[in-house]
Amino acid sequence: MSITEKIWRQSILPDNSTIHDAITNLDTVAIKIVLVVNDAGKLEGTISDGDIRRGLLRGLEMNSTIESIVYRNPLVVSPNMGLETVQQLMIVNKIQQVPVVDEQNKVVGLHLWDEITILPLRKNLMVIMAGGKGTRLRPYTEDCPKPMLSVSGKPMLEHIIVRAKSEGFSQFVLAIHYLGHIVEDYFGNGDRLQVKIDYIREQFPLGTAGALGLLNMSPDAPFVVTNGDVLTDIHYGELLDFHVRYNAIATMAVRLHEWQNPYGVVQTKGVDIIGFEEKPIHRSHINAGVYALNPEALSVLEKDSRCDMPILFERLQAKSKRTIAYPIHEPWLDVGRADDLITARSNLQ
Repeated sequence: MSITEKIWRQSILPDNSTIHDAITNLDTVAIKIVLVVNDAGKLEGTISDGDIRRGLLRGLEMNSTIESIVYRNPLVVSPNMGLETVQQLMIVNKIQQVPVVDEQNKVVGLHLWDEITILPLRKNLMVIMAGGKGTRLRPYTEDCPKPMLSVSGKPMLEHIIVRAKSEGFSQFVLAIHYLGHIVEDYFGNGDRLQVKIDYIREQFPLGTAGALGLLNMSPDAPFVVTNGDVLTDIHYGELLDFHVRYNAIATMAVRLHEWQNPYGVVQTKGVDIIGFEEKPIHRSHINAGVYALNPEALSVLEKDSRCDMPILFERLQAKSKRTIAYPIHEPWLDVGRADDLITARSNLQ
């Protein structure tokens, strides 16, 4: 069995699998598609990362079945179709994977665009907020800015830049303030990492969005913004593509947070007890600290005026602009406390 054949066979899941199974498959096989088959081995449909995210936004949970998120009408080709024709179909339909099925609709192969092309460079800018004081991380941050704290032998900020570079990003702006000279001395203009790095130098803290008002030139395309203390396996390029696809002015990456009440809850109506719920689990989406913005989103900012990202989103909403959520299921850690730093250093070996 060839390596390619082994890979696509690993991407097959039975139709009674869970969303957790699909996420695990996507992460493990890493070809951005799951092939869903029935008991007879016939293709029922496909699942992409976007299908999962839309399901999570609808309130589905990790143990929900994949039945409602399967795309039932995927483009498929026969084994005897020429490669050039397949390539044209993929270009026209803007897809990266095409299942190959036989006359019984059983999967016999998979065409992957990644095998015949190289990752395109992205001209989109990436802004990294690296100016915070990190007061909750003292004494670690007494003489070191938080994004420069070492994890697995290099600063958190470098992990972010290297990951983004692997997805085709090459233009970065670092917003610096507290001990900013340490950041600037370490990264310089980006030559060492073979990227281009510029700087926004805050004279005083401007929040998680305010520094964007100091950009020398407004970006000419949608761009990514991330906090410099967020370590995640999110694909920044896919976030940007999602943002563009939904024609939003601002997109916020969000993560599902679960909290279990340690007590049994008594439900009342007036003085009457109408029910009980034993240690209920509360679920909500939290801000993951990674965003995609259109250049026109900057119009709601004032130069040298503090503004946090939620405020920027609220200002855009007040102007009836479309702001959307991008649910992430990838590993994610906001390194805001000493315990988080210990976790980061333990996980990234």
